[in-house]
Amino acid sequence: MLSMIGLVGGLALLIYLTMRGMNLLIAGPLCALVVALFSGLAIFPQMVGEGEANLLTNYMTGFSGFITSWFPMFLLGAIFGKVMEDSGAADSVSKWLVGKFGLKQAVLAIVLACAVLTYGGVSLFVVAFSVYPMALSLFKEADLPRRFIPAALALGSVTFTMTSAGSPEIQNWIPIPFLNTSPYAGWEASIFVAIFMAILGYWWLKRMINKAVNNGEHFIARATDPIAENRDLPNPILGLIPLFVVLIISFIFHDSLKTSALIIALLGGVLTTYVLNRKYFQNLGKALTEGTIGALIAIGNTAAVVGFGAVAKAVPAFTTAVNAMTDIPGSPLIGGAIAVSVIAGMTGSSSGGQTIALPLLAPHYLDMGVNADALHRTIAISSGALDSLPHNGYVVTTIQGICGETHKAAYAAVGALTVIVPLLGTVLAIILFSFGLGL
Repeated sequence: MLSMIGLVGGLALLIYLTMRGMNLLIAGPLCALVVALFSGLAIFPQMVGEGEANLLTNYMTGFSGFITSWFPMFLLGAIFGKVMEDSGAADSVSKWLVGKFGLKQAVLAIVLACAVLTYGGVSLFVVAFSVYPMALSLFKEADLPRRFIPAALALGSVTFTMTSAGSPEIQNWIPIPFLNTSPYAGWEASIFVAIFMAILGYWWLKRMINKAVNNGEHFIARATDPIAENRDLPNPILGLIPLFVVLIISFIFHDSLKTSALIIALLGGVLTTYVLNRKYFQNLGKALTEGTIGALIAIGNTAAVVGFGAVAKAVPAFTTAVNAMTDIPGSPLIGGAIAVSVIAGMTGSSSGGQTIALPLLAPHYLDMGVNADALHRTIAISSGALDSLPHNGYVVTTIQGICGETHKAAYAAVGALTVIVPLLGTVLAIILFSFGLGL
């Protein structure tokens, strides 16, 4: 009982402190300590036998493991965004998009750019780094409140593209070995769900932005903004080519190199930006320095949350919660969706929710005769809902590390689009599969 109180209390405290703007490098381990103390988990490795769970080892294993896996991508992604800024390529593309779409469709342009990159295999974190300079420029051109930029980036990245059939993102690939399915599992229903989430999300985002504008909000420039006035800009085609280079290289090498393909893709994007737009750079050295610092801050914040999740998974209450979630009576699709979504919420990770739940769910439900394709798609979509609570790594990185906003200002819109919309999408998927679509 105490362990469950500690787990729920630690998670609630982490969400509260994140919303209050506390530094996650402090909030993460502090909330992990709460979870450990209530569960009787040893604080230091010297207090237990070799290899046994303890706060320090589990937290730092999760923390350092994330950095080990993702730092090259964070670094190159941040540098890519900065060279796009400093060369004027982002401004050039944004002005071209405004000319094509019109200022009223500036938000749509951002969502579409994120969607294309995400569905093309570029990591969600990297998409945010890459598109943010263009989004900032577009929001300034359209005089829209900048606090909605994280929501626009998230809508195009972690909703209708991340978990759709055919998506190369890991949220769509994790169920494959457990269910013996393909990346296109349940594609018929997936198309309807993706269209539903895209339309609902875009309508809701536009409604929130219009309401803010009508209340007198507008774009407020900052001294740190990279946007420069009255400068020569490269041809927008030269600004778009590096984005396509990242997309094409990541697509070519995705199957063979997995996430490591992004290292080659992003390096190719950086070099292409330099070669094509080198005469337009203002201060390349400063751009590289700022990109490096930004990457360190972003990955540090995210790793702090991952460390919390690593401690949470080590306490008895977590096992109890997982067992309860995976034994939910009723429709297996409903039970699977709830189990994956709740576990993803506790760990702050959609992939974590799937990885923990599927070894337990898959054999049980497949023995019951549940359609594997329907289960695959339902689990994939549901994993992208409660994972986006305020402590989620992508949410923290995008709001604070990339966009420089506060959770208080930006999370309401992000939460609406990345929690509620995917939840409704999950409900629609279950209904469609219940009526036999795609089965």
